[in-house]
Amino acid sequence: MSFTPYNAPLLSGLLGDMEIAAHFSVKADIEAMLKFETALAEAQAKVGLIPEGHAGIIKDVCSNFEPDTKALQTGVSRDGMAVPDFVRQLREACGEAGNSLHFGSTSQDVIDTSLTMRLVAVNKILETRLAQVLEGLANLEKRFGDRALMARTRMQAALPVTVAHRLQQWRRPLEDKSSVFEKVRGEIEVIQLGGPVGTLEKMGDRGAEVRARVAELLGLSDPCEVWHTDRTRLINYCDWIAGLCGALGKVGQDVALMAQNGIDELSFKGAGGSSAMAHKQNPVKAEMLVTSARFAATLNSGIQHNMIHEQERSGGAWTFEWLILPQLCVVAGASLLKAQTLLEFITDMGSK
Repeated sequence: MSFTPYNAPLLSGLLGDMEIAAHFSVKADIEAMLKFETALAEAQAKVGLIPEGHAGIIKDVCSNFEPDTKALQTGVSRDGMAVPDFVRQLREACGEAGNSLHFGSTSQDVIDTSLTMRLVAVNKILETRLAQVLEGLANLEKRFGDRALMARTRMQAALPVTVAHRLQQWRRPLEDKSSVFEKVRGEIEVIQLGGPVGTLEKMGDRGAEVRARVAELLGLSDPCEVWHTDRTRLINYCDWIAGLCGALGKVGQDVALMAQNGIDELSFKGAGGSSAMAHKQNPVKAEMLVTSARFAATLNSGIQHNMIHEQERSGGAWTFEWLILPQLCVVAGASLLKAQTLLEFITDMGSK
């Protein structure tokens, strides 16, 4: 077993999402950091803060630079983050132009912006998959919506309803998550650029202009503020993910209950088997939606602590985010994939 099941050799097949996880790799992080440094130099050259020639050299070096990752690892153990040694290596590669590299910015600007750049790609994946899950629910309603189904309260038979009624309960929370996602994305897909203490003091009266230019070059929005210690936008993002996983967990829980022997309100293909009982048809994908929802809620409770970023920068609270956020994104991606497959595999619902 790995330190996390999401990249473990065996459990990743059950819980992981390689497409999402790829955006949290060392390679993806370094590529994003190099893009940040390139854009920063280009923007600063445009407003006369650094020489145009230096910006050109920095761009050329960043286009094919491969850092010494072993040295970066050593740097992280010493500095608590990769950027100081990353910048050191990059400056050496840039020669004289290295004096203009990273001008007026700080490690958190690089790391936070690298994260939000990669979240743009993650969010596109989540948005597409959520739309596919909603389409799967709509297809089930077309096929089985008019059929009868027994409503259950406190897991006891209550009154007759239709399959459409149950499906609508699954669909509405997911539609709500879809409808607010554009706002959530708008909050998180932003640049971080504030300099050492959030004042951009080295850039003088050109700081705001540089930040806007860098944001445009990177395909991000400019929040017109520094969020080094105000992690509200990140916490809102994690809350959206936890809510999404919870809504999918509701679907998984209901599917598992409806498929019980003796209830038989739902049939599906692709069930899991048992090593001891050949007759078993285990609702593995449905179970994983429940497990993932509970884990996402647990992770989300942890991220709430990150509103406590002391003074102008935190080391501990910031590092805490690095433990939680990637796993939340992978949980969300994997849950959407499982839900999509589960809905496709349903072969019968309700009474004919």
